[in-house]
Amino acid sequence: MFEDFTGPLSSSWAQTSLGGGELYIADSALRMHVPATRQGRYTDAQIDDYGKKARSDFPWKPPVRLEVRARASHRAATAEDTSETPNILRGTAGFGFWNYPFSVRGDILMLPEAIWFFYASPPSNMALVPDVPGWGWKAQVVHSMRPTALASVIPTALTAGLARVTGDTKPAARWLQRLSGASERLLSSELTDWHTYTLDWQEAEAIFWVDHIEVLRVKHPPTRPLGFVAWLDNQYAIATPRGVMRFGATACPEEWFEMDLVRINQL
Repeated sequence: MFEDFTGPLSSSWAQTSLGGGELYIADSALRMHVPATRQGRYTDAQIDDYGKKARSDFPWKPPVRLEVRARASHRAATAEDTSETPNILRGTAGFGFWNYPFSVRGDILMLPEAIWFFYASPPSNMALVPDVPGWGWKAQVVHSMRPTALASVIPTALTAGLARVTGDTKPAARWLQRLSGASERLLSSELTDWHTYTLDWQEAEAIFWVDHIEVLRVKHPPTRPLGFVAWLDNQYAIATPRGVMRFGATACPEEWFEMDLVRINQL
């Protein structure tokens, strides 16, 4: 698959525009645009290549290489930023491969699997990896559909309860990572500038680069078929070692996320 957005958007993409979200091509780039939106009202602009396919028919599995050039209207939130910080990209955004575990309504249909470049702003707090903030611009792998994940369910619940009582979240954080199979790294690339993001997804490992510099290498990533998605929305999600789980839609200003290149090659 190759798309440089020099012409009309290809009919091979499933397009989603909700709550005033828009998809349009400008200056040879696909812009995913959302309007200023109040808290509690969901807005989304998205393309994907799996549409209404069954998960077993999703189009991509290793070995595959993804290359995307992208930028955004606002800077990424850092570890020091909060829900009150101005001039940061709000909601979630990104691109890569996943198994579409959520319905449009947000219902959980299955455990998540993802290999992608992912962004979330506060109030999101998906604390899946110890000592890594639960928000920010990241290279990320989530591998929940593993036989060993089942063995982590009870220890995760017990240590989350202990964390609520004692305030010590370290044991729960380690078990939450084992449950989710998450590996991730914060990216230092400025989100408002054009950068080239590359992902090699092999059966034995997944390797991420930004501008041809390696930023993350993960052993034993998901190997089930996944679909490509790129999006910007105003959703937030909270999943912490204290056992807090919550989803919603945050207020956001007018903002956009855009790509001028998507290349996916089966290796």
